[in-house]
Amino acid sequence: MLLPKSWLEKYVNINISTREMADKITATGSHVESIEKRVGDIAGVVIGKITKIEKHPDADKLVVCQIDIGGENKQIVTGATNVYEGAYVPVALDGAKLADGTVINNGKLRGVESQGMMCSLEEMGFPISVIPKASRDGIHLLPEGTELGSDFIEVLELDKEVIELEITPNRPDCLSVIGMALETAASIGEEFSQPEIKVEENSDKSLEEIFEGLEVETELSPRFYLRGLTDVKIGPSPQWLQNDLMAAGVRPINNIVDLTNYVMLEYGQPLHAYDLEHLGDKKIIVRQAKEGEVLTTLDNNERKLRTEDIIIADGKEPIGLAGIMGGLDSEVTDETTTVILEGANFDEGQIRKTSKHFALRTEASTRFEKGLDPEKSKLAVDRVCELAVEIGAAKVAKGSIDHYPNPVKVETLESDPKRINALLGTDLSIEEMKKILDSLHIFTEIKGEMLESKIPTFRRDITIWQDLAEEVGRIFGFHNIVPQPLAGSLTRGGKPFFRTVEEEARNVLLATGFDEFMTYSFMGPSAFDKIRTPEDSPLRDAVKLINPLGEEYSIMRTTLMPNMLDVFAKNMSYKNPSAYGFEFGNIFSVELNEEGLPSESKKLAIGFYGKEDFYFLKEVIELICHRLGMRDVVFHTLNGNPLLHDGRSAEVFYGEENLGFFGELSPMIAKDLGIKKRLYLAELNFSKMVEFYNDEVKFEALVKYPAIERDLAFVVPRKLPAGDLIEGIKSVDQSLLESVEVFDVYSGDQVGEGMKSIALKLRFRHKERTLKEEEVAPIVEKAIETVEKQFDAKLRAI
Repeated sequence: MLLPKSWLEKYVNINISTREMADKITATGSHVESIEKRVGDIAGVVIGKITKIEKHPDADKLVVCQIDIGGENKQIVTGATNVYEGAYVPVALDGAKLADGTVINNGKLRGVESQGMMCSLEEMGFPISVIPKASRDGIHLLPEGTELGSDFIEVLELDKEVIELEITPNRPDCLSVIGMALETAASIGEEFSQPEIKVEENSDKSLEEIFEGLEVETELSPRFYLRGLTDVKIGPSPQWLQNDLMAAGVRPINNIVDLTNYVMLEYGQPLHAYDLEHLGDKKIIVRQAKEGEVLTTLDNNERKLRTEDIIIADGKEPIGLAGIMGGLDSEVTDETTTVILEGANFDEGQIRKTSKHFALRTEASTRFEKGLDPEKSKLAVDRVCELAVEIGAAKVAKGSIDHYPNPVKVETLESDPKRINALLGTDLSIEEMKKILDSLHIFTEIKGEMLESKIPTFRRDITIWQDLAEEVGRIFGFHNIVPQPLAGSLTRGGKPFFRTVEEEARNVLLATGFDEFMTYSFMGPSAFDKIRTPEDSPLRDAVKLINPLGEEYSIMRTTLMPNMLDVFAKNMSYKNPSAYGFEFGNIFSVELNEEGLPSESKKLAIGFYGKEDFYFLKEVIELICHRLGMRDVVFHTLNGNPLLHDGRSAEVFYGEENLGFFGELSPMIAKDLGIKKRLYLAELNFSKMVEFYNDEVKFEALVKYPAIERDLAFVVPRKLPAGDLIEGIKSVDQSLLESVEVFDVYSGDQVGEGMKSIALKLRFRHKERTLKEEEVAPIVEKAIETVEKQFDAKLRAI
């Protein structure tokens, strides 16, 4: 926001330097970004009046002007096309300096003497965006009656700095000169003087005579206030008005439009002026748009409206996008004679949505979307009417229309000065606190030992006593608060249980050579296609974001695999020879938890490519489970998972609970993503693993008695997992059977096509005595019989 000091001084007496004032404003919460000095090296430019224009004798495109600069005449030759006899113009005299450093000297143009130069605003350093159209392509024309010979810098108040401010979203009241004047007065300890608005209804006509009426059909407009201007005389605004607008970064257009812009900047309340002759049926209807309606806005763009958009319409069609931009057909023009002035209030949430949908951000929408005080609607319209009469731009019709069914109430908030001092670390008296709050127009009374404050309607950010404490603290100056030693009792903190378990698993992964990844919790719907997720898969039922950063981040992830794939694909594209990584991350479900929010669960994703293979990943998972106290995890063949390679993937079980899956990436997905190396992935349900965590460690003495070993080899179908064979043997008798291990797998001509030989080592041991052969033999025979029967296996000689 740009805040001209010359405008600010109309409401606050400033007796300190601009830099000192800016420091105080920043210290109280309104951050000053910069202080712009507008003069530069401009000097020697005065105001003159063209008294006579003659054609140049030797140049068709030049004219010779006689200019009165206050009792002295100057002759200046110019090629400007917008000059005329009687025009008031800035004149750079001999030796004058312009904004770009150019020095003006007397000379001759095509043989005719020229004693200086008439200037444009661009030559005086003004940006193109604020130069009035009438002066954009030629000499700047000043209002009639400007004092001749006066300094151009003083006339346009260029000696006054402009302060650029950063306003926080919770303070829309500060997006106005009045709001910042109040803040400035409180910050520097001066009185704030607000204009007393008096509307002179000096027209012979009433609003009822010229206007058919107002209809408000939506609850999204809590207030809508109208007044009428008659006998409108469209023309340029007075110089003081143009000065303030240009300093604030707004281009002057004409007196009526300039007044609405001026008051919008002054009070922070956007306004709109309608040409009555262009209002169908001479009425205004505030409603929500009908599907398919089209509006051409002031920027000459045609916009297709939606039913949720709030619009302003006349008796026939839409004429404005409420709170954002007016329509092209009802704007004020040079032929306008009667104006309807609007000061309204709209639902900030809907204004924000509509502004975003149309990618249309204006001075009005910037203010409305933050939430405005409905009380300002009437105040701002009446201010325009007062100024319109003052500058002779129009007369005010008698009466007004005010749709305000639910007026906002002034809330009262009680606070305890002792608690405020305790919170701030100050020792302020109750009278000092009252003075500070009163200076912010939070008018406060002392009731015994308590403060009772009336919260102004423009301070919607104040709802609790701590907010009042903040107001006291910032105006007193946080830098003035003497640091105090910390007081209070200490408590011992600790990690949540699941963090402790996570740390255990992380240590295993780091020790085995993995690095930790961190990816976004967002993903896009296309990620499911990337991993070939079936259309009916529950993974596709994801939580959608209301305000996403983009399509690629529009839903909450239901699996960690797409993000892991992206990381490894990027590593391969960077020519990294190997990559090993893991991530602990939450996934999100559309099922709601007890708090009515999408439920979350933690997953552990592991992946790598490099020298190791499938069995390395299996071993890492076993190590993690063992560290977490799950020593009896088993693995079952997994087929039909589109993410993984059939025959090179498995599921992890602990008892009856499925903990997840792991395996080699499907060749089809690898081809789609340009992954040319074998990539191994795992996704485990870490929330379940936390539930099964067991840190109890039992120690047993080493058995001193020898073991008896028996080696058995079985010919079985090639697709039979060795784990099934082991489980079958263990089911016979585990009282003496200590372990079963695979030590050889063979497939070839000797065992037949489609078959394989699995050689197993069975180890038997008794903890309290030496085993005898006759004790082991029956168990071995039973194991052979069980395997042959259960798996259609045949015992093979070793």
